[in-house]
Amino acid sequence: MIPIIPAPLDLLGTAVFALTGALLAARLRQTFVTMAFFALITGVGGGSVRDLLIGAPVFWVRDPWVAPVCLTVALVAWFTPRKWWEGQLLEWADAAGLAAYAVLGTAKSLALGVAPVPAVLMGIITGCVGGIIRDVLAGRPSILMRPELYVTAAALSAGLCAAGDLLDLPREIAWSAAALAGFALRGAAIRFGIHLPAYQRTED
Repeated sequence: MIPIIPAPLDLLGTAVFALTGALLAARLRQTFVTMAFFALITGVGGGSVRDLLIGAPVFWVRDPWVAPVCLTVALVAWFTPRKWWEGQLLEWADAAGLAAYAVLGTAKSLALGVAPVPAVLMGIITGCVGGIIRDVLAGRPSILMRPELYVTAAALSAGLCAAGDLLDLPREIAWSAAALAGFALRGAAIRFGIHLPAYQRTED
């Protein structure tokens, strides 16, 4: 049996990611169709790519709740003022979803027999690819092109999850510690503006 996080938390994480997609479409003053599409692709994009790469059934196609949750989030965003969602509250919620999904993606991959290093990459993909697809479609620099600690936080959670599996630690402890570590790193980046150094080398 493939380990999963509790269904309500899984759907909550999907909803948070979907909301970031819907709000980006709102900032661009797009139609509801575009907003709904952005919500769906952001909410399920990373998990879909992961499942296709590891040969698993695409999770949201078989789960009757995921797509309706994404579309409902888009509907809520459409009828509420954007200022309700601005500020750092959404960033913190996104940080929690990022860390949880990085762990989920890694754990699912390990359970299907994927080797540890590729499983870590699957965890990163689960947490980050939906946002990358969203940004590319919107024509703005993706999270991969910004120095903020986002992908790095996902990598930390995914790496610790895989390490816990290799050490045969109780999964509740390993998963919780991995998710908290990634959330703490992303939170530090939000709170203190921590980012990775950019390439500075010039020709002699």
